[in-house]
Amino acid sequence: MLTIEQVIYKVKENDPKADLDLLRLAYDFTANAHKGQKRKSGEPYIQHALHTALILAQIKADLITVVAGILHDVPEDTEFTLEDVEKNFGKEIATLVEGITKLSKIKYRGVERYVESLRKMFLSMAQDLRVILIKFADRLHNLRTLEALPEEKQQRIARETLEIYAPIAGLLGIWRLKWQMEDICFKFLYPEEFKKLEFKYEVEKKVERNQYIQKVRNILTKELNDAGINHKIEGRFKHLFSIYRKMQNKDRKFNEIYDVFALRILLDNIADCYRTLGIVHSIWKPKTNRFKDYIALPKPNGYQSLHTTVFGPGGKPTEFQIRTHQMNEEALYGISAHWHYKQKQHDPAEFKQPRWIKEILDAQRSVANSHDFIKQVKFDVFRDRIFVFSPKGDVYDLSEGSTPVDFAYAVHTDIGHQCVGSLVNDKMSTLDRELHNGDLVEIIIDKKRKGPNRDWLKFVKTHRARSKIKQSINETSRFENLKKLIPGVRRNTG
Repeated sequence: MLTIEQVIYKVKENDPKADLDLLRLAYDFTANAHKGQKRKSGEPYIQHALHTALILAQIKADLITVVAGILHDVPEDTEFTLEDVEKNFGKEIATLVEGITKLSKIKYRGVERYVESLRKMFLSMAQDLRVILIKFADRLHNLRTLEALPEEKQQRIARETLEIYAPIAGLLGIWRLKWQMEDICFKFLYPEEFKKLEFKYEVEKKVERNQYIQKVRNILTKELNDAGINHKIEGRFKHLFSIYRKMQNKDRKFNEIYDVFALRILLDNIADCYRTLGIVHSIWKPKTNRFKDYIALPKPNGYQSLHTTVFGPGGKPTEFQIRTHQMNEEALYGISAHWHYKQKQHDPAEFKQPRWIKEILDAQRSVANSHDFIKQVKFDVFRDRIFVFSPKGDVYDLSEGSTPVDFAYAVHTDIGHQCVGSLVNDKMSTLDRELHNGDLVEIIIDKKRKGPNRDWLKFVKTHRARSKIKQSINETSRFENLKKLIPGVRRNTG
């Protein structure tokens, strides 16, 4: 049984100056409110509140968010109201609890209400991302106790999590929660595939893998110690669902997936990262085209690290991730770790939101109903992302399968409208070419061009490009019709 003291210990570890009395008061209030209540699993309801709070503390959420996590079910499942929460804990905590309560009010009573509740979830993120952090923690603990629910409900919750929640966690960079949610869902949705892969990964190859990692670690540790570089080397293992998805997407067998693990080197500063990269490359030959510098050019969600694959002992391809301790925290815990490190300079409620939230709001305004909205979000915003570069070195994240035209509209609407050609990696390219991670894309424009080509609608992938093209075509059509009615009328392009 989890205790409040375990939550307090983790919060204090994150922030020694945290107001622990506030945490204890929230626990006492919640324990009293949920007194006598039990979950489907048979455990006291207060355990769910504590586990939610602990998960938030583990991803380095701020104290206010952890307290709101303890209180999140009080207004919905007890006789105490939101006003009681605000009276005892203040407006900010009450607002977060209210955000969670709004998401939970509409239960699954058919598709109409279900999609509407998801719509509300997306909109709540745009107001305060901390609401979705609490929702993630709540969902992860619910997944951990999924066995207590009927099979039909298990399947629905797992599918919903895999399609909606996990991708959002990825976009926020909270990989620790994303991996855990995906693997639990994998277990319930594809039980046979899960068992087979778990056996191969955990039983057949575990000893061999660990011996290899130790061998590499021993060689590298000596070289780094000789260079006077303070470091920590960890084994990083790809989670089961990620391996399964890679096997499916690339039609490979388990033994053909060579990056099921990587060695992660944690260092004190950026200079040591580059020094360590040089040492790794001096010991083992690098694999061509397998180096990424996400320190100089971070991913849009803030991820920073050096990635390189070398031919290690016995010629075995071995991946290294080289980063500072802070970069590692931010890679694991995403936006909540950004807040943790910058809380002295920033109010978490005002922290800059990722660009994809604007995409969600754009979709919200442009579609007719909830069904179309959820479909648009799932197949545009939450599909796998790629990262491409402009000639100036700016990073743009796009939907997988995007084309130079999608990129052009991501840069600016006028660039899209005036696009006549593209250079991809300094070579002429067709406008319908599928872009890939790391591509350098330059758009050739003709300022005299009046608008987009209708045929572009056949291959563009992003919601932004499609909507801008349609909007321009419709405006042109209306103008042409008006010109027939009123000869001499001029189009206003200002």
